[in-house]
Amino acid sequence: MRNTALPVLRSTVLLVDDAPENLRMLSEALRTDHRIMFAKNGQDALRLAAADPQPDIILLDVVMPGMNGYEICRRLKENPRTRDIPVIIVTAENDDSDESTGFSLGAQDFIRKPFRASLVHQRVELHLELKRHRDHLSELVAQRTSELLQTQKATIHAMAMLAEWRDPETGAHIQRTSRLVEVLLRRLVERTDIPENLTSSDIEWIILSTPLHDVGKVAIPDNILHKPDRLSPEEFDIMKRHTTLGYEILEEAGQELDRELGKRCFLHYAREIALNHHERWDGKGYPAGLREEEIPLCARVVSVVDVYDALRSRRVYKDAYPHDVAVQCICEGRGKAFDPRVVDAFLDVQETFARLFEQSSGY
Repeated sequence: MRNTALPVLRSTVLLVDDAPENLRMLSEALRTDHRIMFAKNGQDALRLAAADPQPDIILLDVVMPGMNGYEICRRLKENPRTRDIPVIIVTAENDDSDESTGFSLGAQDFIRKPFRASLVHQRVELHLELKRHRDHLSELVAQRTSELLQTQKATIHAMAMLAEWRDPETGAHIQRTSRLVEVLLRRLVERTDIPENLTSSDIEWIILSTPLHDVGKVAIPDNILHKPDRLSPEEFDIMKRHTTLGYEILEEAGQELDRELGKRCFLHYAREIALNHHERWDGKGYPAGLREEEIPLCARVVSVVDVYDALRSRRVYKDAYPHDVAVQCICEGRGKAFDPRVVDAFLDVQETFARLFEQSSGY
């Protein structure tokens, strides 16, 4: 029977030494099982290490003209593209401080000159095997992280669908607001007058959490949620409870995750947005009457988007307002209903808002 096993790919070893005799001896010890690359100075070593295909391991002499081995090692470990390549320092120096210097710079091992070919081969195989295990572990972690992220996104989507099933108008609204929040939030981060330091992960989770801002409406009675007229003051008081009800729904779902993870789970921003997106900059909002920066930034952003979308949308009790009227209303709320800086960022991207709304609403 013919052997159909895939061939084992040979690893690539980069040898860095200015002495041709040393390069020859190292090559003879390794070339049977590995592809060999050569560099006679630091610049060539750094270039080859960062090029494709990259070496799997580097054997590095210390004493060379120009850039010495320690400096090469330091630069390799500072470069995100080359920092994970194992480095074995090959040196004739016998001072223990040399080893300390090398290890502090990120070298994985030392081989003393003169060396035995069998020792070089064994050390290289050992560190290549360790690298294979690290790479495999990194792949598993990346795969698990991706699976977890997809699960979290699916959870948010499923919870947002609850609101859409109860109220088709709310469903269209929550789908649009996520896109509009992304545009406004990214513009806001570009500006220099925002004190909050949002990471790329924070931004992504705020965008993903936006569809849950009205999830509390699933607990509002149908006769109020679907009333074909303006709500009475008593009915509006009940409707306002969708903020606290949404928070309670998300809080109950997130508490166990918070305890398991020992930190805020992925529902953190969803809870803040659901609870606070009807708070006002001047303190006259609900449910808690928070004012100015007491209101989380994510909720201040969603507040502007929520009002813009509501003004532009047709309801049983009102016609849709054109874009310029919606913009005027938001400008009138600057410093009253809305954070002035968020309104300023909104004005920067208002044309994008108009285009995205018209593309998704069919008006």
